[in-house]
Amino acid sequence: MNQTTSDDRITREDGESGGRWVYRADDAEAEMTYSRLRTAKIIVDHTGVPDAFRGQGVGLALAERMVADMRSEGMRVIALCPFVKAQAQRHPDWADVIE
Repeated sequence: MNQTTSDDRITREDGESGGRWVYRADDAEAEMTYSRLRTAKIIVDHTGVPDAFRGQGVGLALAERMVADMRSEGMRVIALCPFVKAQAQRHPDWADVIE
């Protein structure tokens, strides 16, 4: 993770049909949203990073947290989000999580 981001600033909001990972700092927030597909599968559909966080590794930090959470829960991910798709191609070690 980039040194300007901190994993303790990322929280997960999990609901029955989906949720999001959120990075908050300086009255701004970035998010990665998902929908539940099945008990053991989610669809990550959007990553939004405001200009205030651009170039700080916040999007990657959200993706890393998502992969870590899904790996620990034995979940699989379908990446509809173009950012997550691109990161999955750069991180072949995520193949156990991202389809």
